[in-house]
Amino acid sequence: MAAQNLEQIISLCKRRGFIFPGSEIYGGLQGTYDYGPLGVELKNNLKRLWWKHNVYERDDMEGIETSLLTNRYVLRYSGHEKGFTDPLIDNKTTKKRYRFDHLLRDQTPETRDAVAGAFGIAQDDDLDTFVAALLENPAKAREALLSAKVVDAADGKPGDWTEPRQFNLMFKTQVGPVADEESFAYLRPETAQGMFVN
Repeated sequence: MAAQNLEQIISLCKRRGFIFPGSEIYGGLQGTYDYGPLGVELKNNLKRLWWKHNVYERDDMEGIETSLLTNRYVLRYSGHEKGFTDPLIDNKTTKKRYRFDHLLRDQTPETRDAVAGAFGIAQDDDLDTFVAALLENPAKAREALLSAKVVDAADGKPGDWTEPRQFNLMFKTQVGPVADEESFAYLRPETAQGMFVN
């Protein structure tokens, strides 16, 4: 019988030793999986096949593998450190997190007008401009969302929203034994990033 949903596929993969939830004996870590014996073999076979087709069988390609850690200055000067962000907002009642622009996009035009009115600006037809204006004063934006009764799609009710804030999409880490400003680095945010800096 064919799998009807993703949960059935994941269940089969766990039972057959393809994957296991990461850190499972300590309660797990949501969204992480470790490869089991069959999963490692499948992954390596796919990788070998891809490499053969895209590197060995072409005259215009060479292989390169770069570090997963990237010097923070590479990402600062490329604009990633400041601009690789999404505006996110949480509903304290449902515990759901949304991209702020998507939340507003999914509201009725009347609700967006109510948000704009409560914030004290005209509703801009360009959603990006509207969101940018709201993000200039997150506390006031939150009050406008509550006043306009912005609905959470999870339960169809007006949400108890946090202030919208920018989330950096890069994973920050530290290199070396001392945790100071100079030891910060990032996990590479893009697969091909390394080939442009070596």
